[in-house]
Amino acid sequence: MPPTLASLVGHSALKLTVRAGEDRLDTPVRWAHVSELADPVPYMEGGELLLITALQLDAEDPEAMRRYVKRLAGAGVVGLGFAVGVNYPDIPKALVDAAAKEGLPLLEVPRRTPFLAISKAVSAAIAADQYRAVTAGFAAQRELTKQALGGGAEGLLRALAGQVDGWAALYDASGAVVAAAPEWAARRAARLTGDVERLRERPAPASLVVAGADDRVELHTLGAGRRPRAALAVGTASTLGTAERYAVHSAIALLTLTTERSRSLHDAEARVGAAVLRMLLAGEPDHARVVAGDLYGELLDAPFRLAVAEAAEPGAPAPAGADSAGAGEHGWSAPLVDAVETAAARFGEALLVVPDGERLVLLVADGGAAQRAAVEYAAGVDAGRDGAAGAAAAGRPEAGEEPRLLMGLSAPAGTVAAAPAYKQAEQALSVARRRGRVLVEHEELAAGSVLPLLADDAVRAFADGLLRALREHDATGRGDLVASLRAWLSRHGQWDAAAADLGVHRHTLRYRMRRVEEILGRSLDDPDVRMELWLSLKATAASTD
Repeated sequence: MPPTLASLVGHSALKLTVRAGEDRLDTPVRWAHVSELADPVPYMEGGELLLITALQLDAEDPEAMRRYVKRLAGAGVVGLGFAVGVNYPDIPKALVDAAAKEGLPLLEVPRRTPFLAISKAVSAAIAADQYRAVTAGFAAQRELTKQALGGGAEGLLRALAGQVDGWAALYDASGAVVAAAPEWAARRAARLTGDVERLRERPAPASLVVAGADDRVELHTLGAGRRPRAALAVGTASTLGTAERYAVHSAIALLTLTTERSRSLHDAEARVGAAVLRMLLAGEPDHARVVAGDLYGELLDAPFRLAVAEAAEPGAPAPAGADSAGAGEHGWSAPLVDAVETAAARFGEALLVVPDGERLVLLVADGGAAQRAAVEYAAGVDAGRDGAAGAAAAGRPEAGEEPRLLMGLSAPAGTVAAAPAYKQAEQALSVARRRGRVLVEHEELAAGSVLPLLADDAVRAFADGLLRALREHDATGRGDLVASLRAWLSRHGQWDAAAADLGVHRHTLRYRMRRVEEILGRSLDDPDVRMELWLSLKATAASTD
């Protein structure tokens, strides 16, 4: 520990005597400083033991001494050393009373003790304390390294908690607690997820101090890149000392190395996953299983889904992943990748994340945590377009901000149907782009109606062009061909039923249908013509609703 006034008083060679402030002798001393200025406060930093002979002071003036001592205490001076036998044979009562009133320790320095001896004693004690801190720091580093190599992150956190006499916790990229020591610290760490999210928004490396009711918590980002891979929390009862600070910095370095090494292994696994996906899409499921081995084999043994995502705006940076060499680390796909990878890791699921040009392909277990994370992420993006609350809850774009990605999700499939599943995901993605939605699942398209698809501008333009001649005919008052065509098609060409719906004779309806054929130059006997006319009627009706 650093030197204190008590340790200086107990120094046998200094022969110091306490004249005031006996109850504050345990205060640490940062330095010993000599000054005979009437007002040395501008040159103080706080924590000093000030040594004086009162050469320029009227030490017998009670009011002057009251102001002098009050200024010193306000500047953070921890003690006053007064040399007797130089200008005053003893410490004047006015100074003793002023020091006692302010609670400032006042030490009597005998004539035979030079100020230099006191300065040397303080300096030597500070150097010894720093040496002890460095030595303890190296010992802590060795112990932390040993635990990191033998017990992984959990062992390292246990050792760190012991070194700082507190607790430690590790968070993953999503801000979830993955390990804590002691075990009870997991509950405390879980209450800091909001603070961890604020920390992750800062450029790395970053740190944050959170003052709790019973502890003081330091949060630090982990990772070598600009985006933190994880975060470390260290909770203690008071501010960290030098030795404890060494231990925390060592833990940050070791956990960063562990995180980056894990990331390198992850990237290598992702390249294997990309090869597996290419084989599946090429119709080689057996070869894909051999390459997947134990790494991805479990994923291929059960139904899975394929998702295809792309940037909402053309020209966005390449998606994050193994093949992007970090180019997409800050791109549109990074939050999605973090979400699905974190969910998969938490539940022990295999997952394929494969950059494919300007797209990102995901292969996830059907109904698994990674699929749920992708869907929840998309829901969070949609919420972020309507309000800050939804965006903040999901950690996604702020209110009013356009979505950064679009995604299509296939129906469940097996290895032999991977290529059709990929086509389904592409189709769903195309619909998502046309409809301005973040996520479209292929099953929605199959379960819904085709009529919403007719809202496309190109379809409406085709319908208007096809029916224009009939509408122009009806506008002259020479017949109601459009309504007659709609009634006839809705009755599947049954003349009597359609005529009854219109309230006309069936021969009148036959005449009108012949006029439709003449005006359009097409035969209503052709099923393709009937289909085009029916869809055109539906499209134009939808546009007027």
